[in-house]
Amino acid sequence: MIRYILAIMLISFGVALALENIGVIDISVHHAWLYIYPIIFMIFGFKWIADRVRHRGGSWIFGSFFFIFGILLLMDRFDFITFQFGDVLKLWPLLIVYIGFTFIGSSKRMFVHRKVRTNMNHTDDTRFFSVGDQEYNRPNWKVEPMHLRRMAGDFYLDFSKAFIPEKEIPTTINSLAVDVHILMPENIAFRVEATVMAGEITAAAQKKDGINRTITYETPDYEKAIQKLNLFIKLQAGSIRVVNI
Repeated sequence: MIRYILAIMLISFGVALALENIGVIDISVHHAWLYIYPIIFMIFGFKWIADRVRHRGGSWIFGSFFFIFGILLLMDRFDFITFQFGDVLKLWPLLIVYIGFTFIGSSKRMFVHRKVRTNMNHTDDTRFFSVGDQEYNRPNWKVEPMHLRRMAGDFYLDFSKAFIPEKEIPTTINSLAVDVHILMPENIAFRVEATVMAGEITAAAQKKDGINRTITYETPDYEKAIQKLNLFIKLQAGSIRVVNI
């Protein structure tokens, strides 16, 4: 759907420019662009929101921000309000709104996770409101399925010091603003799916930084291994480092 809308916009814009060049109509390219780019912001914002609803990635935070930003710019073009591109900094109170909605959503998920925890043998730290560091680096600590959350702080997991059972074990980290540092021994097969809305990711030889970055990596022996770890990491802001030692 989004692709077709963009295609129609580009075709219409190209046709309008051609008609202007042969004298059929008289438009200002700059004036037309002032209407076009706010609509593009709205389209991409809507797409991110729709992808999030359908569990296909996306981000309701960035999606709603770009959608609102595009609407305000378009309202300015039609003289409903006064709002220029440089006024984007005036939207900073939306950050407070987003954090508030994040708390509401997290409190609902916390109740669900506590119910699940009574039926499953795994570590499930759903204290999203907490701030601070969490470390797993004691000698011979036992690796079990984990679901870890923090509003802010650091996660440090040293699997080289752990006792890892011979099975497939998932670890999920889902937080607002944290730094994640994971040490993996070379003899352990693992797969990592890492996403950060704003920040950087390093996994083996791969590195990405910026906005809405994702890295998927697995060791060459992952598929055939019996003893292996699955890492699912998603941050709104921060850094993710998965290092082999």
